[in-house]
Amino acid sequence: MAASSFVAVSLEPPLVAVCVQKTSTTWPRLRERPRLGVSVLGESHDLAAKRLAAKTGDRFEGLTIGTTDGGAVLIEGASAWLECTIDREVPAGDHDIVLLRIETFEYEPTVAPLVFHSSGFRRLSA
Repeated sequence: MAASSFVAVSLEPPLVAVCVQKTSTTWPRLRERPRLGVSVLGESHDLAAKRLAAKTGDRFEGLTIGTTDGGAVLIEGASAWLECTIDREVPAGDHDIVLLRIETFEYEPTVAPLVFHSSGFRRLSA
């Protein structure tokens, strides 16, 4: 599932939030998992981001994925990886704000993150 809204919330406890459409057919399946993987896609993942956001087809086509001991699925080549548990869900209009507690975190400093802004993918520059 691709999340268009992702934000840091708290350092103590370590929390991030994603916004999920109430009409999502993927979220009900993910919410039952003991651990969720969050991969911050790298700047070379623009096509993968489009596939992950699609409603049909093989969303993981062309991606190398791994699974943690806790069952979280993570994408290789990402800029950062978070293994999370669900802290709580907050109804918000046609979305739910899902607070995720970060259980483990890794990052790859040589991979710049993919940025979606103004209806397109952008690259960060110094």
